[in-house]
Amino acid sequence: MADLQMVGEAFDVRSRLPKTTRAIVESYAATSSTSRLDRCVLPNKEAIATVLNEVNEILFPGYRRRDRLNPANVEYYVGNLVDEIFETLSVQVARALCESAETCDPMRRAKLLEQGEEIACEFLKRIPEARLLLTMDAEAAIKGDPACKSTDEVVLCYPGFDAITVYRVARILWELGVPLIPRMMTEIAHSRTGVDVHPGAKIGDHFFIDHGTGVVIGETCEIGDWVKLYQGVTLGALSFQRDGNGELVRNTKRHPTLEDNVVVYANATILGGKTVIGQGATIGSSVWITESVAPNSTVLIESPKLVTRIRS
Repeated sequence: MADLQMVGEAFDVRSRLPKTTRAIVESYAATSSTSRLDRCVLPNKEAIATVLNEVNEILFPGYRRRDRLNPANVEYYVGNLVDEIFETLSVQVARALCESAETCDPMRRAKLLEQGEEIACEFLKRIPEARLLLTMDAEAAIKGDPACKSTDEVVLCYPGFDAITVYRVARILWELGVPLIPRMMTEIAHSRTGVDVHPGAKIGDHFFIDHGTGVVIGETCEIGDWVKLYQGVTLGALSFQRDGNGELVRNTKRHPTLEDNVVVYANATILGGKTVIGQGATIGSSVWITESVAPNSTVLIESPKLVTRIRS
């Protein structure tokens, strides 16, 4: 008898679900900006993650899934990956371009797919360029961290290098004018490394992020060659301009410039589009900077006085 009563109560609760469902669906019209009903299909996050994994296979052959590559079989293996990346990325780029289009009828979608194929092909052509930059980034890690024993350790163990790798990949698509996908890529890296690098940032060669966690590099940052950042560094905007209607002014230089051979220690904050850290400067830990720093300068917070008491 008790069991029958429990079944009846459960049915009574479930009977409310259709009304709840209708309320949820009705909310879509009231908050249409966060629904995609009857609109172009967006790029798929899982597909973008797959592309990143496959690009990693090409960038660092023998380090990840396939560890028995040799000169006799590597071209076959890379060729298969190139085909897979091309097919997946073409569709995802076409979706991203469709999302930004005013109309997207079947003819328009076909043209966007052709455009996606051209972009995917150009992206793949630039992989050797990315490999060269990443080789230099790995060199900077080895020369910048006495704890680092080898390139293998950099590739397999350094979250900062992982984030830079994704940034280098996403940056290619950013330069090719692809919307949304570069940001999706760098946010995947952000979630697993704690390093937030916007694909719009311009970063030179031999770039090294040590430890990594909590680093933020804004969209309009410009970073020279042989720059080293430690954990918790923020390269951000000082303030946001607004137009006469109170809307944010976009496409302006909001983030700082770091010239060649700059070192920024842990938890330093450097803000503002007009802020330039001159060549060879060293920025100490936990400083707050909103003005330019001359080349070859050292900026530090004056050390507090430590007091030691011995208990009697």
